[in-house]
Amino acid sequence: MRVMKLMLKNAFRHMLRTTLTILGISVAVVAFSFLRTVVTAWYAGVEASSPNRLITRNAVSFIFPLPLAYRDQIARLEGVETVTYMNWFQGVYIDKNQFFARMAVDAQTALDVYPEFLVPPDQRDAFLKERNACVVGADLAQQYNFKIGDVIPIEGDIYPGKWEFVVRAIYQPRDKTVDGTQMWFHWQYLDERMRQEMPGRAGEVGWYVIRIKNPADAGRISEQVDALFKNSRAETKTETEAAFQQGFIQGTGLIIQLLNFLSFVIIGIIMLVLGNTMIMSARERTKEYAVLKTLGFSGSHLTALIAGESLMISIMGAALGLFLSYPIVELFSLMVPKSWFPIFYIEPATIVLGATSALVVGIVAALFPIQRALRTSIVEGLRFVG
Repeated sequence: MRVMKLMLKNAFRHMLRTTLTILGISVAVVAFSFLRTVVTAWYAGVEASSPNRLITRNAVSFIFPLPLAYRDQIARLEGVETVTYMNWFQGVYIDKNQFFARMAVDAQTALDVYPEFLVPPDQRDAFLKERNACVVGADLAQQYNFKIGDVIPIEGDIYPGKWEFVVRAIYQPRDKTVDGTQMWFHWQYLDERMRQEMPGRAGEVGWYVIRIKNPADAGRISEQVDALFKNSRAETKTETEAAFQQGFIQGTGLIIQLLNFLSFVIIGIIMLVLGNTMIMSARERTKEYAVLKTLGFSGSHLTALIAGESLMISIMGAALGLFLSYPIVELFSLMVPKSWFPIFYIEPATIVLGATSALVVGIVAALFPIQRALRTSIVEGLRFVG
């Protein structure tokens, strides 16, 4: 109890210095939490991938199409449950800064393959019945104030011309790991127009999404799919959805690694800030430690006194930083377009990592002052001037 009282009094003996140290640690923790959230948001698509979905694309590049005729051949393979297909549409809505995923899909099967997109039955029926109907995510609808029956005009680029889509359904993400910023419309609507205006591009899809019965069969089915179209005019590459998503972020891998590295550099900064405070405090109290030894305080008492003070400051700084991280991350997610970071929230792992790091830093920052206090003799301590 006596050590606890001393610990608390020592921690706030220099109120300004301790306050600034706590604020410095909290700022560093906020920066750490924010950078880690950016990294996890970047990998959100990979983490949210379903283990029972495979993606089949053109073996040369994702940008090259595949024939629609491949669908039936894939569907006949053992272990395949459902096959759907998609096309990246792109286009410009309002201006080029308004980016969100716009895709032509097989309306009859796409929502079955992606059960995490929750659509009310009546809205789903309306979407299926109307050729130029579209379904949009709840986050996208909130961002642009889309309502059922609204018309979304898009200027085509990959597929030139003026396009209009009617919002007939709004899907709700099953949980917060699901992207709620996509827009899907009928691939048949796109194909019919291509047959009239660009016959050479008709009957082509961007990629196939294969829902399999058993995730353990992913490797076997992938090999069988690619074997079907080997030496054809459009060979394929089939991989798990996670691997497919991973391929999209490989180009930004260096940036992600840098952000990851910086987040842990911040832990070092926290250690330097706290370590500097503890060293200064221990130096000022050299005589006091000598007096405590004279009064019978053991080495374990001094260790607990110094380490406890260090941990107290680091825990308070970390707690304040983690508390502030939530509103700051939330504010950032509101300020940037939802389509930039469809999934942006602080994961529990980030909180655990931040709290654990604060504890470790608190202990490490106290090591040198503890060593100095234990090694300094009573005579040297009482003689010390500084």
